[in-house]
Amino acid sequence: MTFFFFFPEETILLGEKIGSKLKSGDVIALQGTLAAGKTTITKGIARSLGVDDTITSPTFCIISEYEGKIPLYHLDVYRLEGADDFINLGADDLIWGNGVCLIEWSEKIMDELPPSTIILRLETVENEENSNKRKITLENWNYGDL
Repeated sequence: MTFFFFFPEETILLGEKIGSKLKSGDVIALQGTLAAGKTTITKGIARSLGVDDTITSPTFCIISEYEGKIPLYHLDVYRLEGADDFINLGADDLIWGNGVCLIEWSEKIMDELPPSTIILRLETVENEENSNKRKITLENWNYGDL
């Protein structure tokens, strides 16, 4: 499934739709360049899971945990050297835990993720009309239409 959006609010709304279908144990691999919208879509997913806290990128703390209807684990593996660092963090406990796990910069650790991992690719699309256009592709999605 592929979506195109111009405004962050649209990305948040897509996140809400995605989040409304998720269940405990789901893992989402967020992929995209800086400022592609990974944290923005996470805000919508968190909102639909009943998280009241402000969502920020966990770039420096690496893992942020939020309470909601389902626990939300938000990871940013940008600063990790690779899979060994990921495993040494104990992050695999979160992946196989009872919450929803969102992983920014997941490209670095894809071999450590379960085959059922949902992949969300976010890209900026340059065009003449609006430089804020985003292309969001959802792969390995088994929850029907959004």
